[in-house]
Amino acid sequence: MAKVVGVFNVAHSPFCYMAPENWENVRSNRPPYRSDVPIDDAETNKAKAERVQVGFRTVKEKLAESRPDVIIVFGDDQNELFDFNNHPSISVMVGESFSGRTPSGGMGGLGGAPGTTAPTEAPPQQLVKGHPGLSTHILMGLLASGYDPAFMIELPKPDRGMCHAVMNPLTSLTDFSIPVVPLLLNAYYAPQLTAQRCYEVGRSVRQLIDSYPEDLRVAVVGSGGLWHTPGQEQSQLDEEFDRQGLEYLAQGDIKAWAFHFDSYQVAADDLSQTNKGRGTTGLPTPGGPQGGTRETCNWIGASAVAEGRPHTVVDYVPIYASPVGAAFSWMIEA
Repeated sequence: MAKVVGVFNVAHSPFCYMAPENWENVRSNRPPYRSDVPIDDAETNKAKAERVQVGFRTVKEKLAESRPDVIIVFGDDQNELFDFNNHPSISVMVGESFSGRTPSGGMGGLGGAPGTTAPTEAPPQQLVKGHPGLSTHILMGLLASGYDPAFMIELPKPDRGMCHAVMNPLTSLTDFSIPVVPLLLNAYYAPQLTAQRCYEVGRSVRQLIDSYPEDLRVAVVGSGGLWHTPGQEQSQLDEEFDRQGLEYLAQGDIKAWAFHFDSYQVAADDLSQTNKGRGTTGLPTPGGPQGGTRETCNWIGASAVAEGRPHTVVDYVPIYASPVGAAFSWMIEA
């Protein structure tokens, strides 16, 4: 039978892959941040960039220590695979393989997000092995459990490749030799999944892993977050909100983390979280934080696979130039 060997969560912000001396240049090209967002000096930015790399290295070492045969990545798509012609709430990649751009190709694969510069030429794509057996088992199991996931045998936009929410953590944590199952949650575009629903997906995925008949060691990766509202007016960073969520993660109380997330009330004057402008739908939202902050739900879904197990939070790095709360955590099951 398959078994979960660990859960590993990492940020995937373009700032994690960018030289710190360029951070403030990006900030200067974005709409003005809220006045209470600090401006770090060059030395502080360099120190934070080093902490980010320590976070990646630590999680990479722990992932290797868990010796996985396959990795499931909980991520989200930002109009790289899907668009507003049809944007699924849940999608599973069930193909034999897929490919995508690595962060070295420019800005973490975003190539044109607000405040970034797209590469002049499309970089080559990295080939990644899938695991059709486990991915199909998860797809069919979710359907039988009352979810309605979409599926991909081939990528909808082969020229863009797999989304950065999958490719960035794979670049940072692996050598691309381990088969991967991308499980994508719509964390970004209203109407999004709630954190509670992502928690439920994670619990269901755990049951499906446990019921898979092949002898597999399965690692789970949560990608993205934490707090960030890139490209929005009056962007800010709610460090207290993030740190409270990470406390729940450290305790292994992922259900409480989901409740904490969904209970957040956006202030009426908080322009950074309005569902208007570039890259938004204008449709009703389910509540809770908006914008990139909802990638926290990828962590919640992934971590729910190991509900009740305490996690080690490696670091929380507030990068004010973005602004984003870049965090790193790991949990290895005995």
